[in-house]
Amino acid sequence: MDQGNTAFILISAALVLLMTPGLAFFYGGLVKAKSVISMMMLSFGAMGIIGVLWVLYGYAIAFPTTDVGTINFPWTIDPSEFGLSSLLVTPEGAAYPPLAFVAFQATFAIITVALVSGAIADRAKFGAWMIFAAVWATVVYFPVASWVFNFGLAEDGSFSYGGWITYGMQTWFGVGAIDFAGGTAVHINAGAAALALALVLGKRVGFQKGVNVPHNPPFVLLGAGLLWFGWFGFNAGSELAADNTAAIAFVNTLAAPAAALLAWLIVEKIKDGKPTSVGAASGAVAGLVAITPACASLTPIWAIVLGLVAGAVCALAIELKYKLGFDDSLDVVGIHLVGGLIGTLYLGFFANGTGLIYSGSGAQLLVQAIAAFAVLIYSFVLAWIIGFAIQKTIGFRVKNEDEIAGIDTIMHGEEGYVLADARA
Repeated sequence: MDQGNTAFILISAALVLLMTPGLAFFYGGLVKAKSVISMMMLSFGAMGIIGVLWVLYGYAIAFPTTDVGTINFPWTIDPSEFGLSSLLVTPEGAAYPPLAFVAFQATFAIITVALVSGAIADRAKFGAWMIFAAVWATVVYFPVASWVFNFGLAEDGSFSYGGWITYGMQTWFGVGAIDFAGGTAVHINAGAAALALALVLGKRVGFQKGVNVPHNPPFVLLGAGLLWFGWFGFNAGSELAADNTAAIAFVNTLAAPAAALLAWLIVEKIKDGKPTSVGAASGAVAGLVAITPACASLTPIWAIVLGLVAGAVCALAIELKYKLGFDDSLDVVGIHLVGGLIGTLYLGFFANGTGLIYSGSGAQLLVQAIAAFAVLIYSFVLAWIIGFAIQKTIGFRVKNEDEIAGIDTIMHGEEGYVLADARA
């Protein structure tokens, strides 16, 4: 067992887990002051419910140990052979303990679910969100993670099970889709679900451009900083080894969001006259989203170009909700769905060796498009069904009067800012 790689994976997992509290700060700063606790609790709630479900059965669905359809659960009769119990002992010759990979992938599941919550800020019930998170993770994220990350191979080296997006399409098109760290499984997946929930819950009271402004930009900058810091574990850690590929992913995870930050600020300056702190934070996140699938497959120069494109396009894409009439509260669609699509499709042109400009073949672009839109449609449809069912049964959205008053005290009995104790 390589202790260096094991340490690398475990540290990367810790970095990715830190991204969810970072997301809580990022989202928390973007909502109004009387909804900050509620917003941040949606992220922390995801940490709780998905962390438990991943151990109970999420890993078993995402990474089945035999052919598709066979799922080994940890409570089966012989715990020495099935579920996570079978992973307690590291096989001889393994590069790292299997449970290190379990931990690393758990943090991906958590942040993906938490990302969705940004579309329903200021108006969602906490209990309904927890139910949605559990069901959506079970029927959408866990299977999609298997499509992308489950690199199961038979003993003869041929494609065996799982991973149809990254491995299965090699059989059909000669190349598999490239998604190094989750452009499809994480960002397109979460962005499509966010769009579905925004449509199910409807618009906030008085929804129009300029009405809802971030109450705490320093929180937004802090959250973006924590996200960027954790994202090095997200991208470089996906190599599962401290090697040259991880170093390339690391450099690109620096270059692309830096370029996207600048591009977003330039668009803001041209469009609105002033570059903003929230724009800088959003631009960095847009670049991080776009580079996620591509971080190991681009030269740093092409990573910068991707960042510039993603920053500029996402800065314009966030305006779509006003033109199309859906209330994606914190721009999950404009940043994560659009940014994920840009990064995934960009590889069809510029991926080292197989992209159109290198190979002269459109095969890579074709499989990238199939992967992106398969995940988008699957996630959107099921998220809409789950959200609609919850709304029509127990109710997903709070009352209008509670939304106007701020839902922190209604949902959690707390306030984000208590400037003076009323009992004094």
